Amino acid sequence: MNYCIGEFSKKIRLSIDTLRYYEKIGLIYPSRDKINRRVYCEKDIEWLNFIFRLKETNMPIKEIQYYSKLRYEGDSTLRERLKLLEKQMDRLYTQKSNIENNIVHLEKKINTYKKMINKTVIKD
Repeated sequence: MNYCIGEFSKKIRLSIDTLRYYEKIGLIYPSRDKINRRVYCEKDIEWLNFIFRLKETNMPIKEIQYYSKLRYEGDSTLRERLKLLEKQMDRLYTQKSNIENNIVHLEKKINTYKKMINKTVIKD
C-alpha cells in the first residue's frame, strides 16, 4: 500500500516536518509520483522502525545516516553495514557492563546506609 506524506505521517506518528527533515539528512529516500509528490510504502515503515531502534541504542546520528546511505546503495554494502551494527553492539555491551557495575556499587552504598540507619534506630 502506498501513502502520501500526510497519511504516512499519521501512520508512523511523525510530523510531516520530521519526515521532510529525515529526507533532508539522508535517513529516508521516499519514492516520487508523476508530479513529484513523496510516496511512502510499507517498506518505509519497516525502515523507519529500524531507524527508531538504532536511535534507541544511542547510535550516533552520523552513523545512522551512513548506514542509511549504504542501505540505499544495495547489497554490495552488506559488509559495511554489518560492521556498523557490530560496532554499535560493542558499544551496547560496554554500556551494559558499566550499568551493571554502577548497580553493584549503588546496591553496596544503599546497604551500607540501611545498616547505618538500623544501628542508629537500635541505639535510640
